Amino acid sequence: MRRTLLGAISGIVAAGSGVAVAELLAAATRPGAGPLVAVGGAVIDATPTPWKEFAVRELGTNDKPVLLAVIGVVLAGLALATGIAATRWRAAIPVGTALLGAVGAAAALSRPTATLPDAVPAVVGAAVAGVLLWWLLRKPRPVDTGVRENGVDRRLVLRLSLLAAGASVVEGSALAVSGQRQNAAGQSREALRLPAAADPAKPLPGGIGRDFTTGNTAFYRVDTALTVPRIDPSTWSLRIHGMVDREIEMSFAELLRRPLIERDITLNCVSNEVGGPYIGTARWLGVPLAALLREAGVQSGADQIVARSDEGMTIGTPVATALDGRDTMLAVGMNGEPLPLEHGFPVRMLTPGLYGYAGACKWVTEIELTTFDRFDAYWVKRGWGVQGTVKTASRIDKPKPFARMTAGPVTVAGVAWAQRRGIAAVEVSVDGGPWQPAELLPTASIDTWVQWRFTWKATPGPHSLAVRATDSKGAVQPQDRATPFPDGATGWHTISVTVS
Repeated sequence: MRRTLLGAISGIVAAGSGVAVAELLAAATRPGAGPLVAVGGAVIDATPTPWKEFAVRELGTNDKPVLLAVIGVVLAGLALATGIAATRWRAAIPVGTALLGAVGAAAALSRPTATLPDAVPAVVGAAVAGVLLWWLLRKPRPVDTGVRENGVDRRLVLRLSLLAAGASVVEGSALAVSGQRQNAAGQSREALRLPAAADPAKPLPGGIGRDFTTGNTAFYRVDTALTVPRIDPSTWSLRIHGMVDREIEMSFAELLRRPLIERDITLNCVSNEVGGPYIGTARWLGVPLAALLREAGVQSGADQIVARSDEGMTIGTPVATALDGRDTMLAVGMNGEPLPLEHGFPVRMLTPGLYGYAGACKWVTEIELTTFDRFDAYWVKRGWGVQGTVKTASRIDKPKPFARMTAGPVTVAGVAWAQRRGIAAVEVSVDGGPWQPAELLPTASIDTWVQWRFTWKATPGPHSLAVRATDSKGAVQPQDRATPFPDGATGWHTISVTVS
């Protein structure tokens, strides 16, 4: 029993040391090549869509930390098993560590932007773990100096303690290097001064609600990046190629020298459930994509824009949505400041009227003109719809579900959206009764949500409140509930409240 326990502890300490070394190597070269992040990315890619939707729905922005924690637990379990097996069969050390190293290396090489050196951290980390585990479990030479006392191998305890301390130092160094990279990216962002828009947004109309614009820190984040890319604007470049007459490549400074537009645009995630939080409105600053595409010369037959991010994500967008007059842009600013790191700094693509998965590539570095027949972007390969057009929808924000209130006049309020079409009407139904019109507040444009409010004469008892919207084309928000997969959720947002 004692040998089993010491083997388990030795396996975990050795594996932790190996991971710490691997993460330090990755932090100093390519953070995305770290074994934990690489394996996490591979797991995300391989996860069935219903499981991903469950994670987004139940965990929100905590889905990534939870995934990394689960990977850590699995790794600890494998290390524990290897350590126990090695106390009886020493060949378990090279077998176990080689297996873990191979998994980490394969995961690193599976990433879209991977190169062969990305496998090095995992391989080196596995080798370090194997050597350390052998060192910890080697049998001491018999001596008469009382090395063992009360059945405890004090030398093994000492080795474990020293190794654990060393692993902590190495892991701390990895975090320090990673932190320096993040601080450098943050400092370059803080030092950046964006030019004024040649075509600024109009002032928001009077009477608009105070929560019309979503602050940067409150804006939702849904993506597959386990670590936020840290891109130096001085080294960033954009390449436009594919089915074009003239390939274009430009630096960030050259992009900023082009005329900028400023627009209020609502962006929402296709994973948003009915009444969900993954939607927000911001004032965006950027370069119109249409001008760049016309300069490049889009060839006949090209119907898809494939935007690629720094970490390899691909987003497929219909060419028509960049050339039909809407304000599709390469955004560089958000709510009066450079893009936050987690929202795509230094440049992201933004397409009004499309869900994010079909028109809002973060950390964009490449735009390829192609066809939908030739290439399926990341989410399309996983069964999501090709076009990604935002559906007409609405949400009740006030009162909150299961709220308790007193009888009398109660303000029911929320938002409705149908980007590129606009909202013509919002209606509220109480307890399944007739639909009653809500008041629409002023809004910025058809590319933003509309705030609405309705005065309800609340009577004592339990009640249900439902909302539906009608867009400017006359399409009424459908009642039938549908999950976000494959092209956006549908249904009326309904809440229950109690009046006393």
